[in-house]
Amino acid sequence: MLPALLSTVLGVLLALPQPSLAASGGRIGGGSFRSAPSMPRSYGGGYRGGYGGGVQRGYGGGFGGGLGFPFIVPFFFGGGGLFGFLVLMAVVGLLVNALRGGGGPALPAGMRGGDLDRPQADGPVAVAQLQVGLLASARELQRDLRNLAGQADTRTNSGLQRVLQESTLALLRHPDLWVYANAEVGQVPFAAAESTFNRLSMTERSKLRSELTSNVAGSVSQAPAAGESDATSDYIAVTLLVASRGRIPLKPVSGSEELREALRVLGSVPSDQLLALEVIWQPEGAGEVLSADELITAYPDLKHL
Repeated sequence: MLPALLSTVLGVLLALPQPSLAASGGRIGGGSFRSAPSMPRSYGGGYRGGYGGGVQRGYGGGFGGGLGFPFIVPFFFGGGGLFGFLVLMAVVGLLVNALRGGGGPALPAGMRGGDLDRPQADGPVAVAQLQVGLLASARELQRDLRNLAGQADTRTNSGLQRVLQESTLALLRHPDLWVYANAEVGQVPFAAAESTFNRLSMTERSKLRSELTSNVAGSVSQAPAAGESDATSDYIAVTLLVASRGRIPLKPVSGSEELREALRVLGSVPSDQLLALEVIWQPEGAGEVLSADELITAYPDLKHL
């Protein structure tokens, strides 16, 4: 079974499109995958907790300490592609490790002897990704994101929630420039959430030639080369990646109304549910260009609105 699974995974990986280093970009992010009552864990090469806390429960499930039973497979609202593959592989990897280490999935809290008085383990985590391709004449959006990166507090939940709200509002202000979009959401066990988010983040960051503007977990930097895209640039691409303890009712995006609703849904994720956030955009270098071919190659799941 395991060799067949590995063979399938390898085949899918080889078939996936490789990211193109289209242009430099910017990034705002932060968060911590905190499992009460244990100490916070970090992700993304240095993100630190220090905010939130208390026992938080997701939407059902008995993950934590073991895999939990019954086993919950990720659900998706449309799409798939690399996002769906990475989320699915995270859950499959957790299942394989559980079977290797414990001989099988464990029963959820409250069904094992002596567990009745223990707090319920963290539930599944919702991981959502929204990508938008806009006409490059939306240079005001670049300026808004650059200014947000310079001012935002990415060390706290409330600061990250503000980044999420301001980013979605910046996109909502340019409906006439929306051309492409794609929305996907899945749920993973809490034990696999951090690694899943890391993989998705690294996949999106690898599409950038470099990160000229950055504000991650309170560390702010901006290269002198940062600036508005060239007049000949066709598009600006923005990716929002969100991890939440609660459900994110994101639906497929096939038109402007669906994209408007998706932005509202993501922007309304409350701070006490927000675990991690990434806002990634390109181009960010002065005079850089993101062509139509580069956009579709780097973001093959985008759908024309």
